[in-house]
Amino acid sequence: MGDFWVFGYGSLIWRPGFAHVETRRARLYGYRRSLCVYSFVHRGTRERPGLVLGLDRGGSCIGLAFRVPGDLRNEVLSYLRERELVTSVYLERSLDVRLDGNGAAGTGGGTVEAVAYIVDRAHEQYAGGLDANHAAKVVRGAVGQSGRNEDYVLSTVEHLKALGIRDHWLEEVGRRVTPS
Repeated sequence: MGDFWVFGYGSLIWRPGFAHVETRRARLYGYRRSLCVYSFVHRGTRERPGLVLGLDRGGSCIGLAFRVPGDLRNEVLSYLRERELVTSVYLERSLDVRLDGNGAAGTGGGTVEAVAYIVDRAHEQYAGGLDANHAAKVVRGAVGQSGRNEDYVLSTVEHLKALGIRDHWLEEVGRRVTPS
């Protein structure tokens, strides 16, 4: 099999954790980045959930697409499934993403199919659409196996800004969890 793509919109942007040969800015239509998943493992616990990002229906999302060599398909998909499907709140899908026009060796944009993890709205961890103040209250003080929930939100905001990707709602949550 040939190379394949993985779409990252949150922590995969700043900590992909898998080998890839190309990274491209990309847009996924029909889904938006949303802090809509109660975290019982990575950034919270069942007793004190945190919030992590999910791809929720509606709008579009700018993120990064990672091109992975085909010979690493099984290894990378196993890694991603262990990381992303730990509580089954995400659904693995192959979705079309639109690459920007600044590819390797002068390749332009275009549409590719990418593995992406979307939120399962029927799962108990689906938080739905929260306002920034409520989201910040959930995030503040939550800690899971991967660390503090505030660090997750602030790192995501920082990395998105560095890539020139603005997410005003997430930035507002970040301002509300930043210590004064």
